[in-house]
Amino acid sequence: MNKQRIPTFIVGALVGILIATIMFSFIVRSNNSIDESHTNQSNSNVTLVKQDRPQKARTLQLAHNLGQHDPVHIAMEKFAELVTKHSNGSLKVVIYPNATLGTQTQCLENLQQGQLAMTKSSAAPIENFIPEYAVFSLPYVFKNNEHYWQILNGPIGQELLTLGKNKGLIGICYYDAGARSFYTKTKPIMTPDDLDKVKIRVMKSSPTAVKLISTLGGSPTPMNFGDLYTGLQSNLVGGAENNLPSYLNSRHYEVTKYYSFNEHTRVPDMLLFSTEIWDTLNEQQQTWIKQAAQESSDFQRTLWEKASSEALEKIKAAGVEVSYPNPTPFRARVKPMHDQAMNTAAGPYLKRILETP
Repeated sequence: MNKQRIPTFIVGALVGILIATIMFSFIVRSNNSIDESHTNQSNSNVTLVKQDRPQKARTLQLAHNLGQHDPVHIAMEKFAELVTKHSNGSLKVVIYPNATLGTQTQCLENLQQGQLAMTKSSAAPIENFIPEYAVFSLPYVFKNNEHYWQILNGPIGQELLTLGKNKGLIGICYYDAGARSFYTKTKPIMTPDDLDKVKIRVMKSSPTAVKLISTLGGSPTPMNFGDLYTGLQSNLVGGAENNLPSYLNSRHYEVTKYYSFNEHTRVPDMLLFSTEIWDTLNEQQQTWIKQAAQESSDFQRTLWEKASSEALEKIKAAGVEVSYPNPTPFRARVKPMHDQAMNTAAGPYLKRILETP
């Protein structure tokens, strides 16, 4: 009888152990499943945190040679503000004025090499890189200010912006730089004959500007703009040519007392972008930049009109004699420049501009 109880006891113990093992295994598996669920949820939360974290803004450098009170600089500050706004902070433009990063020509070269994102340049020196741009330095191309902006914002002007892409320079927009007129030390310039043998400062980087003064009978004298005040003061040159705000802001009215509104050229300032850096931006970023640029251009035109009116009143108050010569003799004198330009890269654009009513 004792032999029968022993097996029964053993069987009961084994059954109990088996049941306990099964229950333990079930509990462990349930815990593992819960832990795995928590782990997956935790990883999901980590991923969401990474997605919500703001990306670092991309910085684009813009360098130019103007002072911080110039309407064009103020417009570029507006441009930088608008780029940040349109891109929701993902793009940031940092501006370096006063030739901090080099002269106009040096900045253009840095754009070509992909070492600088943007620069502001007069269209005049760009003719050394893009020969078609010589059309802007030719005299009496535009009928008036309205015709000028009709061309710049129309098909011709927009086409010209694209010509430098393969040379490392993409035009983004135009800024108003007004009409250039003569200012001199000893007499007003009422006819081309008044320029006879007068040394007139011209931009070193514009062959067309040099030719203009020669054609009108003057003596073109290349000189850096920063040296011009001293050059006028010491009689190295007898005059120069520029727009009203630049004449005022440079204080050249202190050493030249005659400003003659012959308005021989209208050379725009331009915002240019490095092709190499432009191609690293996606289509949306490029759209933001173009939109901001055009808005800043419209903004700058209003600033320029106000600055020009204020400059005129201030130079008059400073004793400058302002005159308004008849442009017809000047136009007649420079007609050969137009004829010669028709056989150059600028010729097709000159023809289209002159034929645009």
